[in-house]
Amino acid sequence: MTASRQFGLFTIAFAITYPIVYITAMEVNLALFTYHPAIGEFGWGADKPRGGPAMYWYGWMSTSALAALAVGVMCARLPESLTRMLPAALAWVVPFAAMITAAGLTAHFLLR
Repeated sequence: MTASRQFGLFTIAFAITYPIVYITAMEVNLALFTYHPAIGEFGWGADKPRGGPAMYWYGWMSTSALAALAVGVMCARLPESLTRMLPAALAWVVPFAAMITAAGLTAHFLLR
């Protein structure tokens, strides 16, 4: 398997995994860390607000990036016979569906 094929598999797996993990992390609050801008401190995990509002968004993105990185590396290492079953169209369909889901969840949150 060539390096370009492995990179292609990595990017497809990353593009599929990232939005799925992001939506899950956002809904379950699986932040890798929390930033407290009022006091300029970071806390591990989904830390409770202290001294003002807490920012979980950076932690959700980090959680999603690490999970997608791990899945991407695993998929890039799979034998070619298994990777032929991974349709490239999923790299566009899954993120699009995740954007629609995130927009719906945001609208639900803002309209309550």
